[in-house]
Amino acid sequence: MKSLDGYVDLQVNGYAGVDFNSDHLTAEDMHKACEAIRDSGVAGILATIITDEVDIMSARLARLKELCDSDPLVGETVWGIHIEGPFINPEQGYVGTHPIDAVCPANVDDTKKLLEAAGGLTRIVTLAPECDEDMRTTRFLADAGVRVAAGHCNPSLDQLRAAIDAGLTLFTHLGNGCPAMVNRHDNIIQRALSLSDRLTVCWIADDIHVPFAALGNYLRCVGIERSLVVSDSIAAAGLGPGRYDLGGREVIVDENLVTCMAGDTSHLAGSATSLPQMAVKLREQLGLTDEQIQTLCCDNPRKIAEFGLRIAE
Repeated sequence: MKSLDGYVDLQVNGYAGVDFNSDHLTAEDMHKACEAIRDSGVAGILATIITDEVDIMSARLARLKELCDSDPLVGETVWGIHIEGPFINPEQGYVGTHPIDAVCPANVDDTKKLLEAAGGLTRIVTLAPECDEDMRTTRFLADAGVRVAAGHCNPSLDQLRAAIDAGLTLFTHLGNGCPAMVNRHDNIIQRALSLSDRLTVCWIADDIHVPFAALGNYLRCVGIERSLVVSDSIAAAGLGPGRYDLGGREVIVDENLVTCMAGDTSHLAGSATSLPQMAVKLREQLGLTDEQIQTLCCDNPRKIAEFGLRIAE
């Protein structure tokens, strides 16, 4: 069992200049990133692989598995893998910065390929319930002991209920992965909030993805006990403004740590803020107590990670 000290981050695309979605991820770079992650106060992460062609995702997953097995520090830091996509909603706004050409409907055959490539490390799969016919993939994943999260999605209330009944238990970065302009009452945020007594809801607490005034409202609605914070960090985390890679595409990070794909400022492309930095913001901007921050950034994500570790062991 991995060490349970420190923060636990369930969504990390990269860190310290290293992109986990790179097709050229080296052992040296992965070691460097994990060393920086541990030095920041984070005990464990779920390395996150995002949407691409299934064969490309499979190769990246297999590489992460290889690096975890060959480097003790990497193995101790990477508690598992979060697969975000490719089974997400392809509509503009919901697809976010994921490459739309690689998005596809959820299906068990491709899911099996991805899980096999990850070699038992998959802990979370984020998908769009409305793109999962009869919730077959959700049910398959839940039966396999993998946590299923809704994200980059726009299911109806009935579809979201059906997904929960089939085994969906999480919602990935609610308030993001959806258009900036939505119906003020009938939207995915309101639907998820209405069923939050049956979900654990993840938030990116950087004041960029979700303004703190809104996040405070959401936390009061959902409750600290059913919420957790993820960084959704990219290679810029731990460094700052500049130009970085995410899955072979360039991301520009400005002086305010706003992340956008080069040539497209309409959507955020992950976060340049680390989980420990978010914990400080939660204290300073929302006045949360140390106990509440511990719940959001350590205890609740740890429970998700521990669940996967128990299944794997």
